[in-house]
Amino acid sequence: MMIVTIICLVTGAVFLWRGDFNAAFVVAVVGLVTWFLRYRSQARESLAAQDNGQGNDQESGYNSDQD
Repeated sequence: MMIVTIICLVTGAVFLWRGDFNAAFVVAVVGLVTWFLRYRSQARESLAAQDNGQGNDQESGYNSDQD
């Protein structure tokens, strides 16, 4: 998805340079949506990894709050 975001950025800049503001806006919105979806999927994966790590600690009987 990062490649799509970069392509949208470059394409939007070209449209803006040529004076086609409507197309530049549409491409910019598509680029923002792809960036947001990429960020969201990374956050989901990170949270899932944290949940899996905490679940394994609790199953083994290890509690990090105890001294």
